[in-house]
Amino acid sequence: MINLPVLVLNQSYEPLAVCRARRAVVLIYQGKAEMLENGAGFIHTVSDSFELPSVIRIAHMVKRPYRQKKLTRYEVFNRDKYTCQYCGKEIKQLTLDHVIPRYRDGQHTWENVVSACVPCNRRKAGRTPQEAGMKLTRKPTYPGDNVFFSIPYHYRQARYEWHKYLPQ
Repeated sequence: MINLPVLVLNQSYEPLAVCRARRAVVLIYQGKAEMLENGAGFIHTVSDSFELPSVIRIAHMVKRPYRQKKLTRYEVFNRDKYTCQYCGKEIKQLTLDHVIPRYRDGQHTWENVVSACVPCNRRKAGRTPQEAGMKLTRKPTYPGDNVFFSIPYHYRQARYEWHKYLPQ
């Protein structure tokens, strides 16, 4: 229960991070944050009990440096919303697939890497989608720099109270 995810917002209500409930309760207790949404239940100590937060807001403004998104498995899966880009299934066991295979001079870039389920990746093998008779559901693109922090997709689906604080 103390390991439940908590959305951390900047003073301007911009999403900063996801932390655990235990850390969020400590920040609230120290006066460094305020609770905006209640979570599920309480944390009990010998002399007191604390509500578990679901969304907290930091009391001071945190300046974030501009950074480009790195091409990582996590970011590709997040961009593709944890769905296979060939069959459209939403599945947890995904692999990365190069649309134009690397041995054919396909680059390891945002425009050439997609998430694929294991059966589709095996079916496509070392061919292009046209040669394998497969079609991409969406053209892969760079996700953009306007979002500093991306919330993991499975948290977006499970934590409905976060939706009003997250950019669409």
